[in-house]
This record gives sequence, C-alpha cells and structure tokens, in this order.
Amino acid sequence: MTSSTSYREAGVDTAAGDRAVELMKAAVAKTHGPEVFGGFGGFAGLFDASALTAFRRPLLATSTDGVGTKVAIAQAIDKHDTIGQDLVGMVVDDIVVVGAKPLFMTDYIACGKVHPERIASIVSGIAQACSDTGTALIGGETAEHPGLLGVDDYDVAGACTGAVEADAILGEHRVEDGDVVLALASSGLHSNGFSLVRHILAQAGVGYADHSDDLGTTFGEALLEPTRLYTLPLLRLLDAPAFAGGVHSLSHVTGGGIAANLARVLPKGSWAEVDRSTWSPSPVFRTLSELARSSLESSEGTWNLGVGFFAVVSPAVAAGVTAALEADGIATWQVGTVHLGDAAADLSAFEQGAKGVDGGAVRLVGAYRD
Repeated sequence: MTSSTSYREAGVDTAAGDRAVELMKAAVAKTHGPEVFGGFGGFAGLFDASALTAFRRPLLATSTDGVGTKVAIAQAIDKHDTIGQDLVGMVVDDIVVVGAKPLFMTDYIACGKVHPERIASIVSGIAQACSDTGTALIGGETAEHPGLLGVDDYDVAGACTGAVEADAILGEHRVEDGDVVLALASSGLHSNGFSLVRHILAQAGVGYADHSDDLGTTFGEALLEPTRLYTLPLLRLLDAPAFAGGVHSLSHVTGGGIAANLARVLPKGSWAEVDRSTWSPSPVFRTLSELARSSLESSEGTWNLGVGFFAVVSPAVAAGVTAALEADGIATWQVGTVHLGDAAADLSAFEQGAKGVDGGAVRLVGAYRD
C-alpha cells in the first residue's frame, strides 16, 4: 500500500485538492497586477512593497475574519458562489475603516472533503470580490479535515493587509462637535447574526427551500444575498479633493450591531442619537422579526437592520459625500449628530464601551419608518 493510498483512505484526497487549484487559477490570476510575484503553488505569496516608498510614513493595516454560520445556509441549498464576496466584504472593508487602501488578501478554507467544483466556486467568488475592491488575492489554503467536519461541511476565513499614511488615519481623534452621522445602506443581513436567523427559522418550522411572498424568493436565496462592498466608493471619497479632511471616521456595522459599532469610532465623552425614523429596514429583517414574534428593536445588537456602514463627516461636506455615495449606488442618509463635552447629558441608556473600546456613547431613538 502506498502512502498516497493510505492518506486517501484516511479521508484526504490530494488529487481532488490539485483539481480544485486548477479550477480556481484563472479567477485568482485576474486579481494579480505587476506587484504580485511567484504565481501559484508557493509556500508564501509575494507582493512588491516598493510602492510604499511613495508614502511619507506608511502604516500597515491588517484585518482577519470569516462569515460565521452563513456558510451553513450555503451548504444547505448547495449554493457557494456568493459566500466569497461575503468573506471579502467582512475582511477588506474593515481595512477601509481606518482610511487604508487594501493591498492583498489570503484565504483559508477548511472542509470535510474537497469537492473541487465547490471549492473553485467559493474561491472564484473571493477572487471576483477582490477584483471589485482592488485587492490582490495572493495566497490561500484548502485543508481537508475528515472526521472533524462532515463531507459537505466547510468554513472560510481570510486576512487582508493594507496601507495608510500615518497622518491620514481616520478615527475618533478626528471627530468634532456637530459632525454629521451618515448611514450607508446594507444589501441585507451581510454576514452577521446568522445563528439567530437559523434558530428563528428552525423554531418556526421554515425551510430554506420554502418560498416567501414577502421576500419574492426562497428563504435560502434571500438569506444568501451577498455582503455589499464599500471599499472603492469610500476610497474615492477619501481621495476626492472636495472632501479633503472632511471624512473623520468610518464604522463597519458587523458583529455587535448598530449602536455598538458606531460608538467604537466616536471619542470618549461624546454621544450621538441614531434616529430610526430616517429609514425603513428591508423586508428580510421584518420577515425574520415577524417569524420570531419579536420587535426590530430587539435585534439592533445583532443585525444591521439596513445600515452597513456609518460615515462621520464635517457638516460642510455632508451633502457632497451623500451625493457621491448615491452616485456610486449606495443609498446614504443622515441619522444623527455628534455631541462633545456636554456634561449634563445622561448617558445611562446609551451603548458604551463596545468591543473593549472606551469610545463614545450611542443610542437609537424614535420608531422605524413603515
């Protein structure tokens, strides 16, 4: 018995892994510019960092994430071509929050068994989203874990590196009294709160193949709506002379929900109220809340409820920023104003200290628009 045969009998098929690589090569290669070296099969991806010599003081930004239990729905309905965009959205758009331009990304797929076409579909989605965000996909790994994961199970993760000028970093240190808080629309659930989603559907006896009149499709298809990519529209804002210095902080609304993520990018001692009446959560959130027999407000710490990003900007550029994002296809609207140094404010009902950040205080007020 050969060693390769023994490995196959143990549940690891290296030939299937090689087949998956062949199927994904063309998609990945499209993300490579002249700064990528080495091609496929190396132990490490190589990226020419000489472009950083144009920076005065370059800082590297890094982010890593996955897509959580959203993969369970992709597996359940055997649809794997959008989960890659979710991964890029979760990883690359975190880089932009600090004002950094993403440079390159790597991915990791763990599975119970390599199904070459499925792996290639996942990676093709990652590669397309990398192209759509100007990010090179320079490396990755697919690992079979037989006995640990089922033959149709997988999980995905990724990491991204970007760069930003030290004096151009966005964050709470730039925020000023009277700054405008803009909300940027999400495309749906994005990739957070799917453990709650799955629990709600299971409790309600609803299957992913079941059709929803309110959603106009099956539950599975609606729930797999890919995460919106904000990277290039936001980078265009930051590069636009008309808005120079006017964008002060950005927040990616992911795990922790609406108030917590905005609070992370506001300075200590500041507060803001997010006005629910400025938008109407999309049908997927209303449908899930109705199935759970709960209120939209009760899920504000779990789901984005239609807000994928926040931009905290100077009042002088708020209208222009809104118009620019709308022109890029992202619905944008004002939800509140930042207040600094008001010692009389009672912040006991506000969200504070989210994700270990000693930042600002945020609460949602009013009622959602119908």
